[in-house]
Order: sequence, then C-alpha cells, then structure tokens
Amino acid sequence: MSPVRAVLKTLRPHQWVKNVFVAAPLVFAKHLADAEFALRAGLAVAAFCALAGAVYAFNDVLDVAADRAHPTKCKRPIAAGHLSERAALVVAALLALAGLGTAFALAPMAGVWAAVYLAQNLAYSFKLKQVAFVDVMLIAAGFILRVMAGGAAIGVAPSPWLLACTGLLAMFLGLGKRAHELARAKLAGRDVGATRAALAGYHPTAVQWSMIVLALATIGAYVAYTLDAHTIHFFGTRNLVWTAPLGAVGILRFADLALRKAGEDSPTDAMLRDPLFLLNGLAFGALVLAMVY
Repeated sequence: MSPVRAVLKTLRPHQWVKNVFVAAPLVFAKHLADAEFALRAGLAVAAFCALAGAVYAFNDVLDVAADRAHPTKCKRPIAAGHLSERAALVVAALLALAGLGTAFALAPMAGVWAAVYLAQNLAYSFKLKQVAFVDVMLIAAGFILRVMAGGAAIGVAPSPWLLACTGLLAMFLGLGKRAHELARAKLAGRDVGATRAALAGYHPTAVQWSMIVLALATIGAYVAYTLDAHTIHFFGTRNLVWTAPLGAVGILRFADLALRKAGEDSPTDAMLRDPLFLLNGLAFGALVLAMVY
C-alpha cells in the first residue's frame, strides 16, 4: 500500500459525510442559493472534514494494539504496519491546525465550537469511549457541535428543534452501531469487551429498547418541528410534515441493518451502500428542498 493511500485510508473520507450536518443551518435558514453563505458553509464543512480526519488518525494511533486483535480493524494502515504512528500523528496535527484555523477565520464562535469538538473527541479517544452510554452521548454531542459551528459560520442561530432532532438521531445511530457490535461479537463467540471496552457495559435488550425510544423521540421531535407555528410561518407551508414518513423509513432501515445483519459491516458503513437507504434519503432530501425552497 502506497503512503498516500495509507494516509487517505486512515483519514476515512467516506465517513466525512457526517459533516453535512455542518451545512444544516444553511439549508433550513433558506440561504442555500446565496453564494456567499454557501461558500462559508462549504468552508466550515471542509474544516470539520479536516478535524474528523485528524481525530481518526489520532484515534488509530491510540488503538493500534486493540485494532490488531480485531477481525477487520487489523487491516487499518497503522495496525497493519503500512503507516507509521509518527507519520499519522504529524498528519493529525497538520489537519487539526488547518481545521481550527479555517473555522476561526470564518467566525470566532465557529472556531470555538470547532475547538470544543476537537477537545471532546480527544477526551473520547483517551478515555471516555470506554464508558458505556457516555461514548454514545459524546458522539451525539459531536453532531450538535457540527450544527452549532455551521450556524456560527454563516451568522445564523440553529433552531432548538434542529439541535434536538440532530442529538436524538445521532444517539440512535450510535446505539445502533453498538447493538451491531454486540451481535457480531456474540456471533463470533468473542468477549464483547475485547475490541471495544465500552461494550462490556451494554446489554443487548437495554440497547434495543433505548433505540426504540430514541427512534420514536426523533420522529416525534421532527413532526413537532414541522408543525411548529414558527416553522410554518418561516417556510410558508404546512406540508413539511409529509416528509416525516420518509424519515421514519430511513430510521427503520438503519435499525434493520444494525440488528438483523450482524455478520456484515458496521451499519453506519452499510447504510452508505444500501440502495433502499440511499434512495429513501435522496427522496427525503429532495422533498424537503422542494418544500423549503
């Protein structure tokens, strides 16, 4: 594996799709067609992609021993010996500086939220990822920080409803990933805490019930947002509520990938290759944009 390919694989660019949440305030503030706003939001997304890459590289250095014992993570460049730990740390430092510098250049508060995001992820990598449920809450907080930074970058305060839906959805996705890891460990006959310490603190039944509660809460919060008087007045339509069924389908499909396909890849990776999930997501996005704009 070439050094460039090893670095790119370590940075996991396919996971950067999560940073579209940085642009959520741009879409829901109805500034998507404004070139200046779109440019600032795009730079904010790029800043968080750099920060995400830095976090992935740093995390892989810390987890190199555990990754070598994992059936699939052992193929990661650092664990497999294709990229040195020192080189990975240099790349992580450069990306962190670039991401923070871009965020602060856009707006001081965007830089603050980006710095909090980076600090939170470092705390997660060092210790907090080993604590059941706290790890998922930190993942959700990371998504909320993305939205806050994206709003600050364009000078728009994100809606409390948008933040609530983001946090609930992120916790649901995080628990879905943990449920999948528990099922996969059981299927392979491995100790659940061998490759991720926090898994030892999760019980499959508790995780599944938590996912049900979070799924209902996420859909409920989104429906409440679409029916809120301010939302109806701002967008000039009551029809946004009709996008909720597509949102529910997406949530149910992710749950299916997480709970029923334990022998396959992580559900957060699988959903990006699943035709039903992708088509439903495109339909949801197109319908929202058509109604909002």
